[in-house]
Amino acid sequence: MAGAPAAGAPAFDESAAIASAPLAPAVPKPPAQPAPVPAPPLAEEAPAPSAAERTEPDAAQSVAPASAPAARQSWLARLKKGLSRTGQSLGGLFVGVKVDESLFEELETALIMADAGMEATGKLLTALRARVRKERLEDAAQVKAALRDILADHLAPLEKPFPLGRAKPLVIMIAGVNGAGKTTSIGKLANHFQAQGAKVLLAAGDTFRAAAREQLMEWGARNNVTVIAQEGGDPAAVAFDAVNAGRARVVDVVMVDTAGRLPTQLHLMEELKKIKRVIGKADGDAPHEVLLVVDGNTGQNAIAQIRAFDAAIDLTGLVVTKLDGTAKGGTLAAVAAGSQGVRPIPVYWIGVGEGLNDLQPFVAREFAAALLGD
Repeated sequence: MAGAPAAGAPAFDESAAIASAPLAPAVPKPPAQPAPVPAPPLAEEAPAPSAAERTEPDAAQSVAPASAPAARQSWLARLKKGLSRTGQSLGGLFVGVKVDESLFEELETALIMADAGMEATGKLLTALRARVRKERLEDAAQVKAALRDILADHLAPLEKPFPLGRAKPLVIMIAGVNGAGKTTSIGKLANHFQAQGAKVLLAAGDTFRAAAREQLMEWGARNNVTVIAQEGGDPAAVAFDAVNAGRARVVDVVMVDTAGRLPTQLHLMEELKKIKRVIGKADGDAPHEVLLVVDGNTGQNAIAQIRAFDAAIDLTGLVVTKLDGTAKGGTLAAVAAGSQGVRPIPVYWIGVGEGLNDLQPFVAREFAAALLGD
């Protein structure tokens, strides 16, 4: 049965976690290389291969810094292309038209079709009408610029810098349905954090999906990051061991991958809650961040996912992926509006492709411009 531990795997006694797994001892300062830390009791350690063993170049060395202006401009161009479906639909309405009621009606239809939802659409158009009246805007280009500003202000509550460094190690639990790009996003974030000077440790807590462990280990190899893993078994045990190993190695970030699941799979959602509780037993303040990876192509279904996962594990942030195909993008407007019972949860990163630097921090004004095709 999906969601059950692999046959023969030891059951993880949540109540005895602290007693059975002693806190990692202090690591004496060595003259050259770090002293080896004993392997966790339930998980095996999957270190990154040496330079001679790796078949791919070290990502941190082969990729230009994500903050480079040229790279950023290239990324913004791809974001605009990825949202071109909505950009053409919305932006095209302002070409050669009069500013009258028919324009507002067409904007309403286009926003709803872009997955913005009724509540966000109503708020945006109410604000736009008021501004058009107040400033007596008569030119369609001026109205488009006004909508861009209003949309940016609407999305602004979702823009928040990721608090890297507020805890050591910063323990990040990452959830999401299968196919959302969760494990790939973890690999990209590992590279992103390393570029900022952070030492990273990964935990392969997705013990149910075929090849998920191997996929994360491959990302660990690319980034030269150690992965705590085991074949099958209890994902909560892997998470517990990884947090202890992270403290022993004095790393900056521990990222815990979890098995993909649908919000309707209640038994698997309970397993997700258990992982979070057990992480808290390894570190009383952890997890410090609980992120949900959402496929940007799922439209209004993303709202249902956010609501369900937030109810189960109290999300602190979102990672929106795959804004490089048929994504409409209006879903974030619905999140910002608190539509259908969701909270305006911060969007830390959005992704437009498969490259390491294709996952970038969310900036409300940039996203608003891309939605309008600017």
